[in-house]
Amino acid sequence: MLPFFTDPYPDELIYSAVARYHFYSGNIDCKDTLEEVFQNRSVIPSVEIGSHFSVLVEQLDPNYSVENLVANHTIYPYYAHFLSKQRQQELLQDVQGDGKGLYTRLGMVAGGICKKDGLYYCPECATSDIEQHGEPYIHREHQLQGIDFCAHHELKLKKYPVDFSKQSRIEFIRFDKKVMNLSMIQEVEPKEFVAIQIALAKMAYRLLQVPIHQFSRESINLKYRVFLRGRNLITTSNRIRQNELYKAFQSKFPKGFLVKYESAIDVDDEYNWLKIITRNLKRHAHPFRHLLMLYFLEQDVDSFLQVEADTGPIGRGPWPCLNKAANHYKEFVIPEVNVTRDFKSKAPIGTFECSCGFIYARKGPDRLSEDKYRIGRIKAFGDVWKAKLHELEDEGTYSTRALAKMLGVDSKTVKKYLSSEMKIERLSKNAIPSMLLIYRKQLLKGMRQYPRYSRTQIRKCFPKEYMYLYRHDKEWLFEQLPIIQEKKNNQEIVDWASRDREYCFKVEKLYKELIELDKPVRITISIIGKRLGILSNLEKHLDKLPQSKKLLSETTESTQQFQVRRCCKIIDQILQRKEPVVLWKVQRIGAVKSHHFHEIKPYLEEYLRTKQEVKSYEQTTG
Repeated sequence: MLPFFTDPYPDELIYSAVARYHFYSGNIDCKDTLEEVFQNRSVIPSVEIGSHFSVLVEQLDPNYSVENLVANHTIYPYYAHFLSKQRQQELLQDVQGDGKGLYTRLGMVAGGICKKDGLYYCPECATSDIEQHGEPYIHREHQLQGIDFCAHHELKLKKYPVDFSKQSRIEFIRFDKKVMNLSMIQEVEPKEFVAIQIALAKMAYRLLQVPIHQFSRESINLKYRVFLRGRNLITTSNRIRQNELYKAFQSKFPKGFLVKYESAIDVDDEYNWLKIITRNLKRHAHPFRHLLMLYFLEQDVDSFLQVEADTGPIGRGPWPCLNKAANHYKEFVIPEVNVTRDFKSKAPIGTFECSCGFIYARKGPDRLSEDKYRIGRIKAFGDVWKAKLHELEDEGTYSTRALAKMLGVDSKTVKKYLSSEMKIERLSKNAIPSMLLIYRKQLLKGMRQYPRYSRTQIRKCFPKEYMYLYRHDKEWLFEQLPIIQEKKNNQEIVDWASRDREYCFKVEKLYKELIELDKPVRITISIIGKRLGILSNLEKHLDKLPQSKKLLSETTESTQQFQVRRCCKIIDQILQRKEPVVLWKVQRIGAVKSHHFHEIKPYLEEYLRTKQEVKSYEQTTG
């Protein structure tokens, strides 16, 4: 155990604490400090997180633990909540050992953005540290990628004047107040940028305070869906409306902001970071981009983390029966829900059908736990409800209004159902033929059982009853049947031949544009249809467009054809630069998987051989 150690200050990086230890211990050689602290002279100091924590903890006071140091004195909590549970566990193992692969797992190597090329500080924080502790130190929140402002004093961070390129890799840097600029004078920046930067800085600082591993990428993704569903950005089939989300997200930030912070969104990229964040993919996104998402959703870290995970447009089943006449009222006895979409608002509508015959519906999404007990519209009351209505009516002690309150309906509904049933009873007393009465009751029972059936469906389902009543009681039958749905016969007849010619012209023009793109995209019916705004017709009515169908079959590409074209374009670019063509480099630049590249390699070799022969011929004849 060390005879003494410079205990870390609040939110100080462990790197900074070791740097101060090196200074106060009087060691001249940094390797001596490494051996004393980590029992290893070959450790490479790391500013953001570090390694060999298990050894470090053994050297310190028993009150310290690996998790305590990682949670309170590294930048790891900035990343932790957006990592998968498996990766969180792997990282804890990394920091305890030699730390190999640590930053790769975090994505700071391949997916890092807004990388900082030095150490940063807030002049107000540094002044306060000097007054309180007698020296400045390295705050971890000031070293976070993408964060340019102090969350506490709303001042732009300043770079500590040290050149890392001239420093030894094992040398520790300790803040020296003599070389720090503690002036409060700030650089002029766009006001709209500053407001967002400060908000993001406050969220980033709060992230550092949240217990590590309290959340993971999987749970965060479900939380996002709650807010996206509330903004009607998720369909009834649980898919995110990516185009609408992209437009709304772009409009939230001032022009140039996303570009400045290396977070511009390529809408044509199937794996752009906005899609990665909102989909349940194995890929990870940088925490700064998650902060951008929170800012778009108008949430702070605390309110966001308290939100329950998304359970779908109508919650998670089973659902309660809301028939006040049933003995299982409010019990969760409905196992399934039929979800449809509202035609006007596009909001999800759940229809719940209980075995007692009670059917109700409501609009989603559910935002509160109480929403599961909400009824939007009752579609059918069922035999249990009607039997209870007559039972209470026969007692003769309740008014119409009291009956309505007890059964959870309007008083007009009580009058309607009592009068319709009484009408049948009166008719039966007036010597109505028994067969007519039986068929009336059977048809009414069938209509209650299938409340959404149209007249045609009822006729097909109950042909015997329907025809008998049509011949002997037509007026009564038509009074009971559902309202006739008007057919729209005034729809415009489409001139498919003219539309076919128009589409051919547009497809040819777009094809030429797509072929000339610097960054190739695979030419498919989907991308052509989306860019021309005719995808629906190409998917549903392509047989009515013979010329367009033929043209699309000639111009669209399979995955392999696209890979060949993309690699051929790369070969052309290399030849133009007069560099030797090496196929493994072509594979890497084209991002083609090895087993796919093995299949297209003969085509590329033939293409390269042809290009070289043409070039050789031109040189000899030139």
